[in-house]
Amino acid sequence: SIDLFSKVFTEHFILLKPRDIVSGDFYWFSKTKNKIIVCAADCTGHGVPGAFMSMLGISFLNDIVTKDKIHQTNEILNRLREMVKSAQQQKGILNEQMDGIELALCTFDFKKNKLQFSGAKNSLILIRNNELFEFKGDKMPIGIYYKEASFTSHVIEPQKGDAFYLFSDGYV
Repeated sequence: SIDLFSKVFTEHFILLKPRDIVSGDFYWFSKTKNKIIVCAADCTGHGVPGAFMSMLGISFLNDIVTKDKIHQTNEILNRLREMVKSAQQQKGILNEQMDGIELALCTFDFKKNKLQFSGAKNSLILIRNNELFEFKGDKMPIGIYYKEASFTSHVIEPQKGDAFYLFSDGYV
């Protein structure tokens, strides 16, 4: 919900300009007691195929974070990859369905004043004191990939005045 997002982050913007009415780009947000989890994602395909992947991604993120209570960003992405591969029956064989998701995911822990980031091909941009820092996502998507490894987790201590940007490939 944009209303819930606006209550947590007073200074923010969301720019979503899909090519088609239904699309493979989505953003996602969840709130727990002391944490906020935010995601910007781009799914393989446009139109209905992209929208199908978006629905899978959103549904799986809800299950992982809300039902399974996983909040470590790298663990969320590892679990999401397994669920997407299972749903599409991806096994790494020739000519199989290769749809996937590229995304940037952050968990803000307000109690510990920590931001954790993991990315599947997408990065996080931090602007601090007029200086730009890029935290790169891993070079593998959510879905089948020839060289899979556990996703990396970056931990940042936010400072007053920091600006964080998540994006899909169209708005870098």
